[in-house]
Amino acid sequence: MVLAAFGEWIAPNPSAQDLATGVAGPSAAHWLGTDDLGRDVLARLIVGARTAVLGPVLITLGSALIGTLLGLLAGYVGGLSDSVILRWADLMFALPGQLVAIVVVGVLGGGYFLAVAILIVLSSPYDTRLIRAATLEQRPRAYIEAARVLGLPGRRVAMAHLLPNLVPLIIASVFLGFAYALLALAALSFLGLGVGAGTPDWGRMLAEGRTLLFKNPAAALAPGAMLILTAASMNLVGDWLAERLSDRGRAR
Repeated sequence: MVLAAFGEWIAPNPSAQDLATGVAGPSAAHWLGTDDLGRDVLARLIVGARTAVLGPVLITLGSALIGTLLGLLAGYVGGLSDSVILRWADLMFALPGQLVAIVVVGVLGGGYFLAVAILIVLSSPYDTRLIRAATLEQRPRAYIEAARVLGLPGRRVAMAHLLPNLVPLIIASVFLGFAYALLALAALSFLGLGVGAGTPDWGRMLAEGRTLLFKNPAAALAPGAMLILTAASMNLVGDWLAERLSDRGRAR
């Protein structure tokens, strides 16, 4: 996250080329070496963090927002709303998500934010199912019944009383979803369907660096390592936050 926020100040010129040098291994001047155009791998890795992280953040937040609203509607209101939302979720689950993303983005011409939008739509059914199940579990509880007895509108009960108790679950889902979104978006960039050529991005760097594996292994291994470490760390942070928030909720 620090690299994503301050990458351009830490490594201000990641696209500077040195064609005379070309690909080279690690050295004092280039700690992770250079790629086939003589660009510093470390500088591109640092600046590429912003592109690599921005998309997954948008995907997870968008998916969580859609999933929370639809999940609350399906679980709390029920009836026809529940049936329609469940059928939509089942249809989305039946589709191979990554393949659908590749086909749709490819047909529509590619593009980073198009890929982000497609992945939001494909990810939201998971959050919808999760929030619906949690809503059904919370709905019979005493605090919900008390709010109903007081005559509070259903929308207020759902948003002011039910939703706060789902926050730990939503937070955990956001962090776990971040890992999926990070790797899915990187896969699209790896295939040339995300960011444009030459843009610093970990998935794109992985694709460009694989041809340099024997000349400068760091060009391919470094972005791959960053993807794995970032995904794993987000999973761990999500589990820790969910546990802490759940403990705090039980203490109340």
